[in-house]
Formats: sequence, C-alpha cells, structure tokens
Amino acid sequence: MAKHEYSYYPGCSSQKGASSSNLEKSVETLCEELDIKLNPIPDWNCCGASIGYAGGGELPRMTLSARNLALSEKHHPDQDVVATCAACWLNTREVQERLNHNPTLKAETNIALQSVKLEYKGNKKVRHMVEVLIEDIGYDVLGSKVKKPLEGLKIAGYVGCQTNRPFGIAGESFENPMYLDKMVETLGAEALTKYDKKVACCSGALMFSEPEKGQALVKDIIESAYDSGANMIVTPCPLCQANVEIYQDEINARYKTNFEMPVMYYSQLMDVAFGRSALDAALNGNIIQSKKLREIADK
Repeated sequence: MAKHEYSYYPGCSSQKGASSSNLEKSVETLCEELDIKLNPIPDWNCCGASIGYAGGGELPRMTLSARNLALSEKHHPDQDVVATCAACWLNTREVQERLNHNPTLKAETNIALQSVKLEYKGNKKVRHMVEVLIEDIGYDVLGSKVKKPLEGLKIAGYVGCQTNRPFGIAGESFENPMYLDKMVETLGAEALTKYDKKVACCSGALMFSEPEKGQALVKDIIESAYDSGANMIVTPCPLCQANVEIYQDEINARYKTNFEMPVMYYSQLMDVAFGRSALDAALNGNIIQSKKLREIADK
C-alpha cells in the first residue's frame, strides 16, 4: 500500500498524444520514487477550462467540474483531489469555492447532476501536485532522494499565472513565489531567483486567436531567462510549457531572435535527479532538448 494516496484528476491535456503527455509520464515516475499512488477518478470529464469561458454559460461550466468532484466523493471519499494541470486545478478549485459559498448555485448544479445520479457535497480538498510535494512530502525528503545532482544547470523557475492567482500556493508570495526555486536548489541545480518574468502570463489561449500578441508575451519570458543566465526554464503548467516551447521558431522568424531554450516540467527534473532514465522522465516528449539534462540522465 502506498504511503500517500490521492483521488487523481488527469485532465484532457495529460492524455496520450496530447502536448503534455510527457508531464503525465514524468509524474508517474515521480510517484513511483516517492511512494505516491494516484487513483484516477472513474469516468472523469473535461473540467471546462478555456472553452467554458467562451460559451455555454455559467451553470454548465460549474456542472462539469462538480461532476468530477462528485465522482471523487463517491469513489475516493477519504482522499484529496489532485491535479497536475494548472488550468484543471484552478478551474476545479474555483468551482468548489463558488459552489460552497453560493447555496443557490450549488442547488442548481445538483439538480443537473441528478440526471446522472450524482450529488456534489463539497467536502473535498482540491490540490495541485506541487502542493503535495511541498506540503506532504517536503523539501528534505525530496533532497534525500537525489542520486544525480543537476549540477551545471541554471534554471529560471517560470510559475506563470494559474498556480499563482487567485489562490496561489500556501505561504508563497503572489509577486515572487519561491517554491520552484527551492525545488531546483534541492535537486542540485542553480535557481535564478532574480528571474523577473516568473509570474508573467504566457498568453494562454490568446496564442491561438491573436498569435502576434501571444508571441510578444512569450518572447519577453524567454528573453528574460536568457538575460538571467538561464540554460533552461522549468514550469508546473502544461499550457505555459507548450506556449513557451512550441512557438520559439515562429518568434525567431518574427523578431529575428535565435531562441533555443529548453522548457521542462519540474517532474522531469526530479526524475533525472532521482536517478531515473531519460525515457522514464519523458525527455523525448520535449521539442527542444536540454543536452546537459540528457547527459546527467545518461550517466
């Protein structure tokens, strides 16, 4: 039996073939190392992030996440809900907060859920995976697992918007959260604590509708990392990872830059530092490879 068990909401972006399936694989490896068991919520559905704001109305968006929470309450009654996707975590937690503070909206949502024989009670704690690592595992334990220190890596910790506002991580500053920097240092790399774009927006879905504006925001994020001396960016957010990595060629063409900045997940760094292979850390899932991280993994 695993030491830590959670009711796991995978979210759409984690699925095979999705842009962040490497996050899913690297978190799976991480859980093996830390004796964590993630129990997927049976028959989960999309949380409604992004598209829920574009149309469909408030009640349908609330009901999407409420259904997931009701399923978790039914199948994993004693386990916190954990998400690895920042948007899923934010959307699910927002729905929980709103329903628990609005009896009318909660009642209307439960009327909708009656059609699938579910009831949302609102007694779950909704957490991001980094909260589990910080609060339940702790930096000391993470440090004790390091077999291959990430020496030579200079890392800009890019938190982004969604794990930072409006809820944030307990005990962290909204303007200058330090948890990624602490994780990086725990793994033996150099954290660039003065990186000034760590909470800047990556443009989110604006990258699709207004790419020029989105690319301008991402250009500043990458440029600041280079100016800080980084040879890698690390993030907890799938959309941030995708936007900052995928569009570098287009940004180079538009702005005559020469960006080739690896953008990794915190979980990939941990896997390598804990002695796991490049395959286990899903390094092949990244478009821009970090030669240094690969060298450490292959030792």
